[in-house]
Amino acid sequence: MARYAALAALLLAVAVGGAAAQGVGSVITQSVYASMLPNRDNSQCPARGFYTYDAFIAAANTFPGFGTTGSADDVKRELAAFFGQTSHETTGGTRGAADQFQWGYCFKEEINKATSPPYYGRGPIQLTGQSNYDLAGRAIGKDLVSNPDLVSTDAVVSFRTVIWFWMTAQGNKPSSHDVALGRWTPTAADTAAGRVPGYGVITNIINGGLECGMGQNDANVDRIGYYTRYCGMLGTATGGNLDCYTQRNFAS
Repeated sequence: MARYAALAALLLAVAVGGAAAQGVGSVITQSVYASMLPNRDNSQCPARGFYTYDAFIAAANTFPGFGTTGSADDVKRELAAFFGQTSHETTGGTRGAADQFQWGYCFKEEINKATSPPYYGRGPIQLTGQSNYDLAGRAIGKDLVSNPDLVSTDAVVSFRTVIWFWMTAQGNKPSSHDVALGRWTPTAADTAAGRVPGYGVITNIINGGLECGMGQNDANVDRIGYYTRYCGMLGTATGGNLDCYTQRNFAS
């Protein structure tokens, strides 16, 4: 019996260890993750030690379609877009510096905690507002309205909230997942508003009210810079329509 128990334990360990080698982990390996986010554990970053690779993989594995859908290029482009957007949201980089796009995942909370407290920005997407905390919590089975700090204290929960946001269409906004995979077809209203398929409309989904339809701006440049770097690292093309400079936001 002891021999069988030991064998079962070994097989379980192999299965757990092999989880990262499947799905998202086959593209975003631990070494790739470390190279993409080389300063996430820098002593200057308030989030140091929080955004672990294991937490990302554990969260990703609860959304089977995330980073696993379509062709090899589709998968790489979606993951580059995901990390491009979330790296901007959590950046500790200095605009114009040589290493500007190497400081993703430096923050886990909004710096001044002034937007919709206690539901201010937390996690890789800087989840904000009671409605988003409620919807995300319901989707992942956590009461984030009563305990919003889970998003900045439990790394798996934190990653699950951003992947939920990424995968979920809301109102007249498509999901970032569908846009990244080229599966979104603009409506007549979208076309009239200048919203076209490409990375730029993902920026519009996330923060269009502050960044879109106002010409070139530093936030767009930063998002594009991270995305371009990650596409290069993963060996895929960026595609077109990277900015939302001339797009009206979805609420207009």
